[in-house]
Amino acid sequence: MVPQSKGKIFLADERGLNELEWFRSYNTFNFGRYYNEHKTPFGALYVLNEDVLAEGCSIAMEVEEDSHIILVPVVGAVFWKTSHNEEGVVEAGQAQRLALCKGTSFTVTNPYEDTPVRYIQLWIKTQSDARETGHRLFSFSVDDNKNRLVEAFTQGFIGKFAGREEAVYKISNPQNGLFAFVLQGAFEVQYRLLHAGDGLGLWELPEAELEALSNDAIILMVEVPLQ
Repeated sequence: MVPQSKGKIFLADERGLNELEWFRSYNTFNFGRYYNEHKTPFGALYVLNEDVLAEGCSIAMEVEEDSHIILVPVVGAVFWKTSHNEEGVVEAGQAQRLALCKGTSFTVTNPYEDTPVRYIQLWIKTQSDARETGHRLFSFSVDDNKNRLVEAFTQGFIGKFAGREEAVYKISNPQNGLFAFVLQGAFEVQYRLLHAGDGLGLWELPEAELEALSNDAIILMVEVPLQ
């Protein structure tokens, strides 16, 4: 018998869409003008957007809660700047964590003049007494570490797998939940089928099993507090 675990699937084709002529954002949870009563945050994770930004363009956003903002370029690189004049560049193979307070704004810019960029952004609510202060740039390589999960940022792991390769993610804190998001290809995660753009929230389990169902499949796993 397949062991049961508590979970909720967020399908790619049910995501919200905020779109301008030069910017497209697919929203796993409610964001901007998109609202669906079934797309509420997963614990502390309240934004997971897959964005495409046209060449030379910028998009500005304001943080709704004390948060860690995680920027993960999938193709290309982005330039970021906060309303406190802090700035930097993050490239594919890196993840930028910004520790921002409620009401702070930040801007993401495509530095290229001839090609769009694609990136993932996650917003994770933090408690002021527990928040890691300061910004931090992480580097990782999925190509040098194929068929296993590697740390992309604090409590965030990414992996690139060949078909039928498997891995297990062990939850570090029983009070946390685990959110899986497929960047490329297809996976079975804890006996649920996921394709590119699909997300899965899991809770009340000690570990999660995954199996890649296509070659060069890429998945992001994020452990977050549920309270």
